[in-house]
Amino acid sequence: MSAVALWVVTPQENVTNFVRLMGRNVGDGRKKCGPCLSFSTGLSISSTAVGNPLRSSEEMVYDVVIQQAALVGEQRRRRRTVDLRPVESDFLSNRTLLNEAYERCGEVCAEYAKTFYLGTLLMTPERRRAVWAIYVWCRRTDELVDGLNAAHITPKALDRWEQRLVDLFEGCPYDMYDAALSDTVSKYPVDIQPFKDMIKGMSLDLKKSRYKDFDDLYLYCYYVAGTVGLMSVPVMGISPASKASTENVYNSALALGIANQLTNILRDVGEDARRGRIYLPQDELARAGLSEDDIFRGKVTEKWRNFMRSQIKRARMFFDEAEKGVDELNPESRWPVWTSLLLYRQILDAIEENDYNNFTERAYVGKGKKLLSLPMAYTKALLGPSKLKGLRGR
Repeated sequence: MSAVALWVVTPQENVTNFVRLMGRNVGDGRKKCGPCLSFSTGLSISSTAVGNPLRSSEEMVYDVVIQQAALVGEQRRRRRTVDLRPVESDFLSNRTLLNEAYERCGEVCAEYAKTFYLGTLLMTPERRRAVWAIYVWCRRTDELVDGLNAAHITPKALDRWEQRLVDLFEGCPYDMYDAALSDTVSKYPVDIQPFKDMIKGMSLDLKKSRYKDFDDLYLYCYYVAGTVGLMSVPVMGISPASKASTENVYNSALALGIANQLTNILRDVGEDARRGRIYLPQDELARAGLSEDDIFRGKVTEKWRNFMRSQIKRARMFFDEAEKGVDELNPESRWPVWTSLLLYRQILDAIEENDYNNFTERAYVGKGKKLLSLPMAYTKALLGPSKLKGLRGR
């Protein structure tokens, strides 16, 4: 079960065919283009960092957080002496086509993430368009393993998708959606590693359906959701008035991704079980006196309720950590993020209201509650960190 879930709220009623967005087939060869300089500002993270068994997943992922945060200062230094824009491909050199590409990204965001899209309208036009471009790439990547053609996706196809990602970072986009992201990463200190890590998370869904402990599950949550925060923070921007370190803001963005993905997992236990998947820590299930058979039978017992209480408590702890970072974003970027955070937290409330029956009942936030959340999110976004102490919490 993968999810694009950090800064976005994707309506469940829009689970439709997304193949039309894939543009050129994933299996296509590399697109040829003229000489291209790299969009990357350097500091790419080696994937070997997440393969050291002597370190926890949180420690390994935080290395990536530190490196991504360092890109902000790195780009500022480079901009003083060098133009970061590469030699442009045909897609990027035609401003009319590029504007159309961004508009198409906005249309996709409006269709599949209505509430989030509404929040982006308060952002500056350039930031808004960049966020749309990132959203569309994440959505397309997610659809590779969760879409209607997922049965035909192989690890080799994901390798080709990653090569396509490298090409667009080098200024050689394959289609207009790629062109929008290519242009975006040329303007902001966005590194390629979180994008590669998201693809790695999608590959896990092709071969892995159990997670032995939370450390194992945490790494998966980082891959499929925490990465989105590392992609988005450079675009969202940090408030000039913020006194928080860049690393702390990125770490909070990561926490929101983890929280949202844990919420997805808890909401979708029954749905995943019907697909033969269990995204719950195996060791914690065992300590709670539960087995895989209990999950597949889908019966709510007191053992299950106790187990779910502990899982929900953990997710809320990550939400609490995430709140600290939302306050530090640029004021015009806070509303969509606060909206996402508040709505996802309410999914946990809905699970409790369903008496922890996430086997046959789907926890969701009704339209009425969504509408009520919007002014609260706007108020939090407007006041900023100095005045939010009394508003924090549930």
